[in-house]
Amino acid sequence: MKKTITFACMHFTVAFTVAYLLTGSAVVGGAVALVEPAVNTVVFYFHERVWKKFENQPNDQASDQQLRSGPEQAFASNEMTLAS
Repeated sequence: MKKTITFACMHFTVAFTVAYLLTGSAVVGGAVALVEPAVNTVVFYFHERVWKKFENQPNDQASDQQLRSGPEQAFASNEMTLAS
């Protein structure tokens, strides 16, 4: 929990500092420091949902072989000889 709190403080500080340096306004810096982490949290939630869908897909060798069928497979098998 301490790590999360310190990370949140660091995040707010960085967001405020960058916005303040870019605009010269403490009000804009404060607004960005509050809004950006909130938006980032929502985006992260959806990112995790999409990422889990990719992680849960079966990773079998048959689908990999189907992707490499055709002329690409012949090229891939010759890659080592051409590089030598």
